[in-house]
Amino acid sequence: MRRRVLATILALPLALAGCTRGAEPPRSATSTLRERVAALALRQSDFGAISIIPVRFEKSRISGPFEDGGRTLYCVSTRMKGRTFGKGERPKAVIRDDGGVLKIVDEEPEVCEGHRTEPFSELESLGNRGNS
Repeated sequence: MRRRVLATILALPLALAGCTRGAEPPRSATSTLRERVAALALRQSDFGAISIIPVRFEKSRISGPFEDGGRTLYCVSTRMKGRTFGKGERPKAVIRDDGGVLKIVDEEPEVCEGHRTEPFSELESLGNRGNS
């Protein structure tokens, strides 16, 4: 039992090293841009990527693409439940489309204010896939 716990503790830094903040998930031939945006958002720790407790996503929204200072941006937000008992979280991410390559932008989500949002079912279906 102790060896298994020790092996898990030692493997944790290696697993966390794979969760890079700006890395885009691998593309598949059938994935849409919205699915790629959802997959990238779900790889972020704010969206429960390294949570050992299962999370559930509700009322996810996306805005974009829109131009801001010559950049093409998407804004993603959702209501996430599971990591905190009784209280939901509201993670947000700003994603830049740089010629087809998606990257997380380290900016405040205020850049997203004033842009029309629409339901983002791709995030909910990808995020809730293993939690049902």
